Amino acid sequence: MRSDPNTPAPKFAPVILAGGSGTRFWPRSRRARAKQVLALDGDRTMIQQTLDRLGPLASAGSAWVITNDLLLSQITDQLPEIPPEQLVCEPAARNTAPACALAAFLLERTAPETVIGIFPSDHVVKHEGRFCEIVRAAVALAASGEKIVVLGVPPTRAETGYGYIELGAAVDTHEVPYPEIPVRRVRRFTEKPDTERARHFVASGNFAWNSGMFLWSARTLANAIREHCPAMAPLLETIAAAHGTPDFERTMAELYPQCESISIDYAVLEPRSAKGEFGAEIYCLPGEFAWNDLGSWNALYEHHSTDIHPPDSSGDNVLDAGGGLAIEAKGNYVHAPGRTVALLGVDDLVVVLTDDAVLVTTRERSQDVGKITRALADAGRKELI
Repeated sequence: MRSDPNTPAPKFAPVILAGGSGTRFWPRSRRARAKQVLALDGDRTMIQQTLDRLGPLASAGSAWVITNDLLLSQITDQLPEIPPEQLVCEPAARNTAPACALAAFLLERTAPETVIGIFPSDHVVKHEGRFCEIVRAAVALAASGEKIVVLGVPPTRAETGYGYIELGAAVDTHEVPYPEIPVRRVRRFTEKPDTERARHFVASGNFAWNSGMFLWSARTLANAIREHCPAMAPLLETIAAAHGTPDFERTMAELYPQCESISIDYAVLEPRSAKGEFGAEIYCLPGEFAWNDLGSWNALYEHHSTDIHPPDSSGDNVLDAGGGLAIEAKGNYVHAPGRTVALLGVDDLVVVLTDDAVLVTTRERSQDVGKITRALADAGRKELI
């Protein structure tokens, strides 16, 4: 199957997932200021960059955003081109499966053949041209049948914070719309392995990181939810039927919290892949576009030190958004707008200053920043979270 230049492109609707609790980048991020509405990587916020890079593939008017009440106002201001009725607020956090499924049921009502692309709102993609090429091929593949398509990033280290995709057989180039982009079948998904398994996965050369970007037609995903999540499906179908009516907010508030809190990986992808390599109809395209999910202050340090701010010649310190001085210090990340932070004889620290808080930790422990927000919540310091 090869792409025909005379065949109209499949209808494509990006769905941007923009919930989140704002804990990973505390104290810059808060519940009402999660990382997707922050400019961590340039002048544009993370969610603005997400929509920007999808621009060559779909109009902003065809995009949907799933968010929450705390972030809605900022996202509305940052993305004025998204139709207001396509900014959907979750009344309760329920992980990714209900959010993805709701988008499928909403679109299935009027355009079931539309290919839905699920895109997290807080990732970095450096090579946007290549990103568009791969997503365009994924859209065409997802439109060619009852197929689920995932984008798998070639791993560069034994990362335990990511999910992994075990790759199966290569698909013959005559069977895919864009033969110049390799396609593999998916054997199985594994969520966040321990260090030993992660090392084995990377060494085997047969695994990819799960980027969290998936594509499927609205009908394919809706049917998969009906099959694998029979309790959730009727709730979301009822919500979708109320969209555009005065009853929508009430219906959403009543029924959405009844949905199981589960990721789309556990809800659909893992049970589908368990059917066997040649029966699951799950395919993987290579996410070869310099991807980073910026999941911690250390990840931001690594990204800035190589891609944005050249490391200082004295010790690979990243002094971001403020003046700074580093003496006999190396591997540190500092964010202190309008302040001068002097480092002397310290290595691998994270120092972040905001108007009302200061974070000091090590890069190694930066994944544990959520412990601080939980401790603040326990202490009743809600103004800081």
